[in-house]
Amino acid sequence: MIRASHPGEVAILNGIAGIASSVDLILCDVWGVLHDGVHAHRGASDALTRFRALPGERPRRVVLVSNAPRPGSAVLAQLDSFGVPRTAYDTIVTSGDLTRRLLAERADAPMHHLGPDRDLPIFEGLDLARGGPNEAAHVVVTGLLDDEVETAADYRAVLEPWAARGVTLICANPDLVVERGERLIPCAGAIAALYEEMGGAVVYAGKPHVPVYEAALATAEALDGGAPLPRDRVLAIGDAIRTDVAGARAFGIASLLVARGIHAEELGVAAGAPLGDIAHWLESQAVHPDGVIDLLRW
Repeated sequence: MIRASHPGEVAILNGIAGIASSVDLILCDVWGVLHDGVHAHRGASDALTRFRALPGERPRRVVLVSNAPRPGSAVLAQLDSFGVPRTAYDTIVTSGDLTRRLLAERADAPMHHLGPDRDLPIFEGLDLARGGPNEAAHVVVTGLLDDEVETAADYRAVLEPWAARGVTLICANPDLVVERGERLIPCAGAIAALYEEMGGAVVYAGKPHVPVYEAALATAEALDGGAPLPRDRVLAIGDAIRTDVAGARAFGIASLLVARGIHAEELGVAAGAPLGDIAHWLESQAVHPDGVIDLLRW
C-alpha cells in the first residue's frame, strides 16, 4: 500500500503501478478523477484498466463511488458519452442510489424535490407520496436550479420555513463544489451545509459518510461470491479532502488524493505545474491522505 519516505509525511506518487500489487479493490471517485465535467482524463481510465488486468489470488476490482445525485446507470451513460471505457471499472455506487433507498423507507411521507430537472431520474420507479414546499415532511435536494449563476446563499429564503417547521433535508450530493472544465460549480452539499447552519436537520446519502462505502464494499464482495475483502487491501481515490479522503479515513481504508481536481488552485497545480509544498497545505486540513498524485495514471 502507499508509504511515505519518512514517518508523518505524505507519499507523492507519479503513478499507481508501484502500489497496485498491494491493492485488491479501488473505490474510485468519478468527477475530478475520470473526467472534469467536460473532458475525460484518458490516463485515469488507462490506469484503472491496467489495474483490473493484474493477476492475483482474486480479481482486481474497481467500484466507482460517486456523489452524483442520479442512479448509477445514468452516470455510466455519461461516462460512455465522455469515452471512458467500461474496461476501467466493474460497477458503480452513487449517492443517488443511496438516496433512492432512503426515499423508499419514507415512501408514505410527503416529499418535495429541490433541484434541476436533469436529476429527476433519481425518482424513477419509486412510488412516493409527493407534497408541495409547504406540506412536505422531507425535501430531497439534488442541486441548484441554475448552478451556472446561483450560490447556496440564494436559497436562504427557501430554506427558512423548512428549518422553522423541522423539515428534514435529504442531501443527494454531499459535495460542496464540483469541477466543470476550469470552473468550480456549487452542489447540493452547499445548500445542505447552509441548512445545517440555520439549525435544520440533514441526512446525507454519499461520501464522506460510511454507508456509501459499506455499499461499495458489499457490491465488490458480491462480484466474487461474497468473499470478504480486507480493508487493508482497499484504496480510495478521489480529488476532495472533505469527502473522498475524510470518508476513506472514517471507513478505515487508505486514500490517494488527486491534486489536479477541486483543490488544484489551492495547490498551484491548475495549469499542470508540479506539486508544490503539499505538506504545508495539508497542515491546514482536518484529515490527510496517505498519498497524493497530480492526475491518476499508471
